[in-house]
Amino acid sequence: MKVLYVASEALPFMASGGLGDVAGSLPVALRKRLIGCRVVMPLYDSIKQEYKDKMKFITSISVPVSWRRQYCGIFEAKHNGVIYYFLDNQYYFKRDGIYGHYDDAERFAFFSRAVLEIIPHIDWKPDIIHCNDWQSALTPLYYSCYYANQMGYENIKTVFTIHNIQYQGKYGNELLNDVLGIAPEYNNLILYDGLVNFMKAGIECANKVTTVSPTYAKEILDPWYSYGLDPILNQRSWKLCGILNGIDTENYNPETDPNIVANYNAENWKKSKAECKKALQEQMGLAIRDDVPIIGIVSRLVGHKGLDLIREVMEKSLWERDIQYVVLGSGEWQYESFFRELHYKYPDKVGVTIGFIPDLARKIYAGADLFLMPSKSEPCGLSQMVALRYGTVPIVRETGGLKDSITDSGDGEGNGFTFKTYDAYDMLGAIYRGVEAYNNKDYWPTLVERALNCDMSWGKSANEYIKMYKSLLKD
Repeated sequence: MKVLYVASEALPFMASGGLGDVAGSLPVALRKRLIGCRVVMPLYDSIKQEYKDKMKFITSISVPVSWRRQYCGIFEAKHNGVIYYFLDNQYYFKRDGIYGHYDDAERFAFFSRAVLEIIPHIDWKPDIIHCNDWQSALTPLYYSCYYANQMGYENIKTVFTIHNIQYQGKYGNELLNDVLGIAPEYNNLILYDGLVNFMKAGIECANKVTTVSPTYAKEILDPWYSYGLDPILNQRSWKLCGILNGIDTENYNPETDPNIVANYNAENWKKSKAECKKALQEQMGLAIRDDVPIIGIVSRLVGHKGLDLIREVMEKSLWERDIQYVVLGSGEWQYESFFRELHYKYPDKVGVTIGFIPDLARKIYAGADLFLMPSKSEPCGLSQMVALRYGTVPIVRETGGLKDSITDSGDGEGNGFTFKTYDAYDMLGAIYRGVEAYNNKDYWPTLVERALNCDMSWGKSANEYIKMYKSLLKD
């Protein structure tokens, strides 16, 4: 079986979020299970030179972009046993960053079509093309409309994965002819609610639509979560499924992580994790105490991450319980200001760093005792899995992948603390239960070891993808 994995970002080359993590680790897990998986992504100017130096030029082609044709260079590199193809066009990709440019629609329409154009030139015909998020959502559309009956493209199946339904690639109808090159008879596949909608095209045209957790697959059928796409998803629910993401357990490994002051595993964690906690308190300017729990927050500081709940009761929790917080993230000004102000009021209890520093994130995962994720919606979430990997017990709202990966320890078997309703005081109750568990010195080590022993690797998830791929080819 051959799978061409299409992504706008992938670690270690270029990443801005969860998609980059997945595209950098799922293909490796598939390869270990004897699936021929290769990755294709844009050749961004910001990719580090050390990776560019290892790329081999294959050939150059021209790619149709509506009425014109654009240059596309094809480069190849190998990383962790996986072959990566990089598609070069300096007009589209010689820029800072990945997204947020005025012509993103044209940039990723070019990318989506180029994915199909390169197939005759790489001497490797895939059985399945697996696309991710709106940036590659036009690939199933272009395949269905223009390539499915061409020689050399026969019988390829397409999969489209929704990592976050909030970002759909919505643009004005003027793009149809001048940028996308969609013939009028196919307009209904991409037009939705009066706009061009890339994600809608992927949902319509892919043979299978997946999301990154089973619960999120159910949630996006509801208007509360779907950002307007629930009608089309309910119509196509027969091809929708959810498969929970995993994490790269070699990359996130407290036993070998060079970013933390003391390494540990499930058998020898107590002394080393205490050292990590003390180092974190020192770095964040907190009181050096081993008898107080640290609650970690590593997040984009935006509303749907549940920051409004935290803002409502965080100061109250500092009055009512003996706890410390460490916060790392950036985003909306209102939340950045809130955390800064709280740090100034309680400098020995609240440590705040605005921005995103990967090394510090690792130190928080290792040094905190509890990890707070009260998201309004969370397609999968990786932070709670990383926290478990480092023996830091998550406190989460039961939504999306948080619900699928974290169960409440009130049953004597769970690996965290959960709450259901999107309510600040429901969250506060879960926080207090976590603090009480920390203060129970007989019970707390059991909970930490349970977290450390959770299997959040790609093993089970990769097998689910393989099962889905096989069912597609069988059909």
